[in-house]
Amino acid sequence: MTDIPSVPAPRSAPGPYGPCVLLKHGEVFLKGRNRHRFTERLHDNLRVALRGVGGSTWIKIAQHVTVLGGQVPPDTLAERARRVIGFASVEPAVRVPSDLDAITEAAVEALGDTRHGTTFAVRSKRRDKQFPLSSSQVDGYVGARVLEQVPGLRVDLTQPEVTLAVEIDRKETYLSWRRLPGLGGLPVGCSGRALVLLSGGYDSPVAAHRAMRRGLACDFVHFNGAPYTNPSSVYKAYALARELNRYQPAGTLHVIALGKAQKQLAVAGAGRLQVVAQRRLMVRTACALAARTGAQALVTGDSLGQVASQTLANLAAVDEAAALPVLRPLIGWEKQEIIDEARFLGTAGISVLPDEDCCSLLAPPRVSTRARLPELRSVEKRLDLDEVVETLLDSAQVLRPGAEEEVPATGGRCAAPS
Repeated sequence: MTDIPSVPAPRSAPGPYGPCVLLKHGEVFLKGRNRHRFTERLHDNLRVALRGVGGSTWIKIAQHVTVLGGQVPPDTLAERARRVIGFASVEPAVRVPSDLDAITEAAVEALGDTRHGTTFAVRSKRRDKQFPLSSSQVDGYVGARVLEQVPGLRVDLTQPEVTLAVEIDRKETYLSWRRLPGLGGLPVGCSGRALVLLSGGYDSPVAAHRAMRRGLACDFVHFNGAPYTNPSSVYKAYALARELNRYQPAGTLHVIALGKAQKQLAVAGAGRLQVVAQRRLMVRTACALAARTGAQALVTGDSLGQVASQTLANLAAVDEAAALPVLRPLIGWEKQEIIDEARFLGTAGISVLPDEDCCSLLAPPRVSTRARLPELRSVEKRLDLDEVVETLLDSAQVLRPGAEEEVPATGGRCAAPS
């Protein structure tokens, strides 16, 4: 590799320099003229995720990249940022002036502790096209200096074990050598608000997270079998909602005791239609609740054919009772796929805990797989559904799982660096 002379010192650059985190934008990058709205929402959600982090932080906006730093260890910042939906990758980095000597010194320091025999490559990107050297020239110069000053390293431009990314901006340059996957998707809240029918199983929490990744801010409603069941399912729903609220500004959990209404359906002669009739009542009640909370759609964890109540005919019968769109993010997923996703999200350990599920309360030995609307309507006519729904909503319990974790630490702030 040929030597390349140092370039002049850069124009004055903002400080402080040092450790930071690069957050690469996901689908926001593809947006057109309204991209700024998505970016603003993304940064609002990032500020929420940073509350209580234990020190002051700053956010800087670059081209398709957000830079995060402050008086907090980069690994802690990276952990918080990885919860924010909308970032494609999270990269702990170091921020230095856009000067070739400073870049080289940072590169040597970054790779100085690398074990003997490790292969590496330098990959540079110039956002500032006025920088005197081309990207390939920067790669060659920095790589040569690293080889000289860090014994035991080897260059591999095809499949390096460590890739040192150098991103050169007008006033500062960012070097990163670790790339952590982000959650991707659209920023939570940019697509509207939804109400998730949250049970205690694997499916509905995963469906909620999938809805969040499409930009929906989620509140939750949990139906339990009280007064005929114990409160174990409520504890699980609270724990699940708290876990899901790690990925969004905290949504509200509404707990509705459905037991007496379920008994009314049984007395009205629901029989084999009991489960589908219960689901229709849940959807009616959730739609009425959504009208009060401003939600524009319902989200469920249904997967086609997974259980008897989730056949195409039964799902259509449930939808007929809904005044809002019913979104089913998992409609084509297999059970093992759902379980694997739940493990990734951290909800699987909660979902396996024992509880008394309201869906099994008063369920018949055999559930109808092809519920007919005339038969369902005949059962429902024996009840005053409007009054039943109002009674259920009036007795609802409102909780804010995870809201206690949003209190900012003393002296914490979130602003652009000076």
